[in-house]
Amino acid sequence: MTQDIKLTSFAAGGGCACKIPAGQLESAVEGLIGKADPNVLVGLDDGDDAAAVKIQDGLAVISTADFFTPMLNDPYDWGRVAAANALSDVYAMGGTPVTAINLVGWPNEKLGLDVLREVLRGGMDIATEAGISVTGGHSITAPEPLYGMAATGIVAPDKLMRNDAAEPGLPITLTKPIGVGILNNKHKATGEVSQAAVDSMTTLNREAARAAVEAGVRAATDVTGFGLLGHLYKLCRASGIAAELDFSAVPTIEGAKEALAEGFIPGGSRRNLDWVRPHLDTSLSEEELVLLADAQTSGGLLLIGEVPGYPVIGHTTERTGDAFIKA
Repeated sequence: MTQDIKLTSFAAGGGCACKIPAGQLESAVEGLIGKADPNVLVGLDDGDDAAAVKIQDGLAVISTADFFTPMLNDPYDWGRVAAANALSDVYAMGGTPVTAINLVGWPNEKLGLDVLREVLRGGMDIATEAGISVTGGHSITAPEPLYGMAATGIVAPDKLMRNDAAEPGLPITLTKPIGVGILNNKHKATGEVSQAAVDSMTTLNREAARAAVEAGVRAATDVTGFGLLGHLYKLCRASGIAAELDFSAVPTIEGAKEALAEGFIPGGSRRNLDWVRPHLDTSLSEEELVLLADAQTSGGLLLIGEVPGYPVIGHTTERTGDAFIKA
């Protein structure tokens, strides 16, 4: 029975917490930036959420891929989270998804194909909710279970949101609470399910993206494996600005602070903090910083501008010193 399978036991890390650490990844891809196509609007230059390529006047294609190991024991919910996370990169750039294909790595000798079917069903249901079809896929055998999607979307170039377009003096908006990495870590250790975390991770960023585009937002990213601090740092660095965060205004998922106090901290969250710490000016406690650096899976949108219905957590500033973020 699929409900008896503890999927998280088959992976060393789970969800976006299994990403290669940001500093190591940037070192590996340094200088590998293709310049062959002048129609590329967003490529590898600033580590944005997806690629955007102009194909005709008034239309650009967004292309992205995202996959990871299970952060939940329920295969159907893992599939839903992975699909929502993959589509998030399209929404983070102000786009509309048009199709997706499955990406699968599967340990056939350890997990049955009935479990895989539930994962794929979860992904298909999220795609259906997004109004698109899953139109293909690719699978390999692998020592750990992997699932995600390559997604394609469209956007008008003048509506494109990107991580290098932020300006100083604007509010910073966050569209989902943080803390799912901590709660997922607790789930892996104890089996306890946080429904609030599952609900957050399976919520599409579609409505938030629409609201942001309507509000005229031009700079954005989504908050995933590098945590709120990591993704804000990348956005500030790409845009040549700084930011001030109001920790008291940052929303957290119910139970996350308690789980943090109990010691359920993903290794990816600690690595995120180590990476961004040299770029911080802060008086916050170590526990508060770990929460801000928590590795999110299918997190919300981080938007430079005020968007009705979502909390403002700080503002952008001119960069005058060594730090990119004051908190």
